Amino acid sequence: MRTLTKLSKAPETAPESKAPETAPELEKDATADVSADSAAAREELKGEIKGASPLARDTVTPGTHPNSRFHESAIKHVTGRASYIDDLKAPADALHVALALSPVAHGRLTRLDLDKVRSMPGVVDVVGFHDVPGHTDIGPVFPGDPIFVEDEISYVGQVLFAVAAESHRAAREAVNTALAQGIAEIDEQPACLDPVAAAERGEFVRPTHVQQSGDWEQALASAAHVVEAEQFVGGQEHFYLEGQACLVQPTEDEGVIVHTSNQHPSETQKLVAEVLGIPFHAVTVEVRRMGGGFGGKETQASPWACIAALVARRTGRTTRVRLPRADDMRVTGKRHPFHNRYRLGVDEQGVIQGGEITVIGDCGYSPDLSDAIVDRAMFHSDNAYSLGEARVTGHRARTHTASNTAFRGFGGPQGMMVIEAAMDDIARRIGEDPLTVRKRNFYRPGRQTTHYGQQVDQIKLLRELVEQLETTSEYWARRRAITEFNAESPIIKRGLALTPVKFGISFTAKHLNQAGALLHVYTDGSVMINHGGTEMGQGLHTKICQVVARELGLDVDEVRITATRTDKVPNTSPTAASSGADLNGQAARDACVKLKQRLFDFAHEHLYKDQGLDREEMRMEAGHLVAGHGESERRIPWGELVQTAYLNRISLSEKGFYATPLIHYDRNVGQGRPFYYYAFGAAVAEVSVDTLSGEYQVERVDILHDVGDSLNPAIDIGQVEGGFIQGMGWMTSEELKWNEAGRLISDGPATYKIPTYGDLPPVFNVKLMEGHPNSMASIYRSKAVGEPPFMLGMAVWSALRDALASLADYAEAPRLDTPATPERVLLAAEELRSRYDSAQLERGAP
Repeated sequence: MRTLTKLSKAPETAPESKAPETAPELEKDATADVSADSAAAREELKGEIKGASPLARDTVTPGTHPNSRFHESAIKHVTGRASYIDDLKAPADALHVALALSPVAHGRLTRLDLDKVRSMPGVVDVVGFHDVPGHTDIGPVFPGDPIFVEDEISYVGQVLFAVAAESHRAAREAVNTALAQGIAEIDEQPACLDPVAAAERGEFVRPTHVQQSGDWEQALASAAHVVEAEQFVGGQEHFYLEGQACLVQPTEDEGVIVHTSNQHPSETQKLVAEVLGIPFHAVTVEVRRMGGGFGGKETQASPWACIAALVARRTGRTTRVRLPRADDMRVTGKRHPFHNRYRLGVDEQGVIQGGEITVIGDCGYSPDLSDAIVDRAMFHSDNAYSLGEARVTGHRARTHTASNTAFRGFGGPQGMMVIEAAMDDIARRIGEDPLTVRKRNFYRPGRQTTHYGQQVDQIKLLRELVEQLETTSEYWARRRAITEFNAESPIIKRGLALTPVKFGISFTAKHLNQAGALLHVYTDGSVMINHGGTEMGQGLHTKICQVVARELGLDVDEVRITATRTDKVPNTSPTAASSGADLNGQAARDACVKLKQRLFDFAHEHLYKDQGLDREEMRMEAGHLVAGHGESERRIPWGELVQTAYLNRISLSEKGFYATPLIHYDRNVGQGRPFYYYAFGAAVAEVSVDTLSGEYQVERVDILHDVGDSLNPAIDIGQVEGGFIQGMGWMTSEELKWNEAGRLISDGPATYKIPTYGDLPPVFNVKLMEGHPNSMASIYRSKAVGEPPFMLGMAVWSALRDALASLADYAEAPRLDTPATPERVLLAAEELRSRYDSAQLERGAP
């Protein structure tokens, strides 16, 4: 069982050195299969203070998989040469923008005197609602997001006005002074912070949606058992390392060039153009890389670009916006918190016959992407299980908080939490192990249609994956050991859980499932590829370079990728929904295939016409165009082919395009096929819980994840590891807190706790499922890997419930809202112990 992840190969510049001979214990260590450099570094650290977590992964030992390669910017990342927005050089006269934010959650702006601000030291310009020449509403899909407050204030942190000054400090001091002097007068009004109450009053940002299959009421009425419960699923801050930032340069043709940390350049281009009242072609948006996104820069990077562009065009000077961490956390939306309810009818074996599920998403003050996010929660309220005859209802509640937005999983995790809670509850009701109940409810022949009408393919893969993980993780032996341990241990309780993941891949908005690419081959044979996806650290650019190299028969080093720009590939979709490699990889491949066919036609006509070589058997391999086989085989080096084609006036540039086939969804009836395919995975988590303090430790995690035929196993394993840890954080430590006035008080790393390296489980086994290519025609039969692993973190939450259930002799699983902080775990333990002890006394038990 492997506990270290090995990446593909070392940078070629890394010198080889030998480990000191004074470290014989390394030979005995289970992690000793590392490079000489790593061994030497570890010897240096001997005796120093170290955490109890695993040793760092060795990045030098070559991997065995031919597609494993390190990130295309890896060396730039570790040497500091990778440029982010704040690293971009700006002219000496560049302006810096600070934002004035509303101090109240709900009210009306009755007076705003910006003239006083304009006269403050260092201030060059001040802009508010009435200074916008074009559109003032920058809602990404539906209206409801004003660029500045006009009169109604909807959340603490909403932008009142922006100040542009000669320095960032001057801008911030002007904002603070202006607000302290009372230039803004606000009539504060009561705020709604409770999404359940808002839903009961019918206060929604978008209409309620329903999906239904069969007679769910009859299924409940005739069921042997009815299991029901409620749960609160907390939100999550994106906490990208690079905050919201942009740099906007005015151009000579009345336009702007926008450098931004952004997952959706085309949408930002559109909104900037509309705010300025200029054509889209006058706005160029460029994104080379982001220091993290996770969905938080899909729609909510655009407002800052719009504000900076407005100042840049008014002043004719380059303008920079960068939000301080606390402001960033206050003004931007989070993962939607959800309030879920379920009522399910099951038979004596715990198999679901039908029922109803209701999810209420806390959307904040405006629609943003909430319609699609709550839809996806509804789509995934089944996870890997057949609901039978069921009705799923999704409400989109309006509250006076920042508009919640996309986050890795896009509502899917919140929806899955409903059914995973139900699986544990059903198991306790019928007295079976939760894994047994989960397996009985998997999609299977005869019951492989979802409640929204899509057939689940590869159902054998799901069962095989889970059974393989059962074996490799020694689930049943550990279950017996844990049960025996808990019977003897009154305070420390251990828990174990295996939870699966079935995640649909595609944008549920059909028109977004398209992508473009632009391919250039230069006369020296070097290749440049550009596509519509953005790089936020997930390795998308690396995979696209690999696709191009594979199609053209070149080494990856011969292919270079450029920044994502709206003037190269227009009208792009966001890099989201785990679709970056699927869509853009196919578009890049399409461009390569078209160019290859042109070169093959040229070679056949001008080079091999009289040699009787078959045009259809031409191929690109190892840097050559190869025609024929055996003794008749002819090879032309790639560089010679390219130069010869150029001299014969053959185009060496091509565009590619791809649109996902087959998908459709009719919202009027709540039925269709919204996903091209499903990705699967499963995780086993083991925890230890101190039931007197609520503190706990994740002891071991085993993961087996399905990525089809992996485009890059090294990157994919990294995505699985990172996704799991982020999901674990959402389930356990990442708690968002607002005060009664609606102000976010967990607005920095001191009060909002993301997992750290020390939170890694001491045993962390991660493996990709092999031998199961995608059943659909994805890029090289691979599967998406961005979002699906996130939901593997639910295994930790389920394991915590399992540990607590031992306090009641496994007769019930306690309600455990998320995040399952030590405080919540302690309260659940005390409540469960109290009720169980009382019941024991009533029965006369000793």
